[in-house]
Amino acid sequence: MAIELTLSPDTIRMLAQKARAASTALDDAYENRGEAEVEFDPDLLTDSHHHNGLAEEESEDLSEEELRELIDDLNIDEAAELVALVWLGRGDFDASDYAQAVDEARDRAFSATSTYLLRMPMLADHLEGGLEALGL
Repeated sequence: MAIELTLSPDTIRMLAQKARAASTALDDAYENRGEAEVEFDPDLLTDSHHHNGLAEEESEDLSEEELRELIDDLNIDEAAELVALVWLGRGDFDASDYAQAVDEARDRAFSATSTYLLRMPMLADHLEGGLEALGL
């Protein structure tokens, strides 16, 4: 069965790599926060709300933001194809039902495909599994 994808398999693999990088960054951030010890300097504790110049650290890892932008830039056909590949890789559809999965994804037309996909902890694995199921 020859399936013609709108997105190239290489593009999908790149998206999977970015998804894996974003997931790893999220896991690392979670682990780092879990190990942090909080110590209070009794001389600095007051009833005022002065922050003494403290600022939230911003993450240097923009993997999730980049991935979100790439997915948001897809047209409806490409986005439907990407969602269908995830469903295929997740086992929701068989390779023989790929066209039906694409149609269903297009019909559902998620308002924010990137938000839908980025909520999946195994997004990269599902994308790669979808490609594998199609023999790509």
